[in-house]
Amino acid sequence: MRWDVFAWAAFALLLFAAEAMAPGAFMLWLGFAAAAVLLGVLLVPDIPLLVQAAAFVALSFVSIQVYRRWFRSSERPSDQPALNRRTAALVGRVVPLERAIVDGRGRVQIADAYWEVTGPELPAGTHVRITGGDAMTLQVEPAPHTGA
Repeated sequence: MRWDVFAWAAFALLLFAAEAMAPGAFMLWLGFAAAAVLLGVLLVPDIPLLVQAAAFVALSFVSIQVYRRWFRSSERPSDQPALNRRTAALVGRVVPLERAIVDGRGRVQIADAYWEVTGPELPAGTHVRITGGDAMTLQVEPAPHTGA
């Protein structure tokens, strides 16, 4: 067996194994490029090593662009877009003020976490609606009264 055929086969398998160990779709496309070079050296013997390496680099760029254009852009949107953005996930909730808003700053408790809030001056216990957030600070406004 020729050394270049063996080397490209081993390299392609190594890239596919790396993708299996740490999925992210990047090594997969490099593996496809290595497999294409493998087919090239099988079909056309005596291709110089420099040409083989250049073909691998060129095919790697092409395969990654194919992935980025046609496969990555067609990923399904998440059914929970605010999953890792806690402040965005809290927008719309109505909670009571744990500490009054004085000079534009107060505090609410949501589950077992305390959040700093900004908004108009309001006494403790007032129900507020969360309208936005930035890092660990929530913006609030008075919640409309629901008569009971």
